[in-house]
Amino acid sequence: MSFNKITIVGYLGRDPELRYTPQGTPVCRMSIATTEKRKNAAGQTDEHTTWFRVTIWGRQAELAKEYLSRGRQVYIEGRLRLEEYTDRDGVVRLSPEVTAQDIQFLGQRGEVAAPVTGVEVNDAKTEPAETEARAPRQRPARRKRSSPEKLVSIEEDGIPF
Repeated sequence: MSFNKITIVGYLGRDPELRYTPQGTPVCRMSIATTEKRKNAAGQTDEHTTWFRVTIWGRQAELAKEYLSRGRQVYIEGRLRLEEYTDRDGVVRLSPEVTAQDIQFLGQRGEVAAPVTGVEVNDAKTEPAETEARAPRQRPARRKRSSPEKLVSIEEDGIPF
């Protein structure tokens, strides 16, 4: 038995690209960056960013195109494979490619995420002044449960059955 599964929580480096196969199946491609911080031998913090090419199929592909944009955070589960290619300088490189099986959108729809290292986030839908003026959403107050003293036991309620 073999098993190939990867989980990624990262930020979109560009807007998703939606296309259709000749049979009419939707396919969406996007790039997702994950960044981890490490301490080097000198004790300084280094950031290491890994880019993943992600492919999504079917209805999830259409939803990704509709709701995701550059800079948004996303959760992906899928299968990983490493593709080998030669760059412009003739150097052979490996590219991690993921075929997504499950995708979850993180954050609010109009929310602009923190920028990914090396990528400037610019969401034309939300202006900076508009974002700053918004107050954070507050959850509605929860109803408090009755204290145990206020509850009536079955024996005391007078119901004859």
